[in-house]
Amino acid sequence: MFSHMMVGSNDIARSKKFYDATFAAMGGKPGFEDPKGRLIYMHNGSMFLVTPPIDGNPATHGNGSTVGFAMSPEHANAWHQAGVDNGGVAIEDAPGIREGGGMKMYLAYLRDPDGNKLCALHRVTD
Repeated sequence: MFSHMMVGSNDIARSKKFYDATFAAMGGKPGFEDPKGRLIYMHNGSMFLVTPPIDGNPATHGNGSTVGFAMSPEHANAWHQAGVDNGGVAIEDAPGIREGGGMKMYLAYLRDPDGNKLCALHRVTD
């Protein structure tokens, strides 16, 4: 259904430090910058991009938007810590299991340095 996800940034160098660390924590590779100044990350068949806004206006985060990344609970913990250590902000509850709607999930939430809401998710099967 999805081809890629993209978030805006006002400081690509700062974003590269944050996202390189969080992607490394989940087993991914550092991003690369394309000729238009966008960061591109590829992992497990998916693409995630970080870009300065094309219209020249400042990047803002989407209120109510969340970008979710699938990973193991161990990777989620490392991802969360790498994010906090590299300019992100821990939000919501501490990483851990949440239950609701007949589902059990391991979740961890961060805001990146530009305020974009990110989630590490692992669906727990008994």
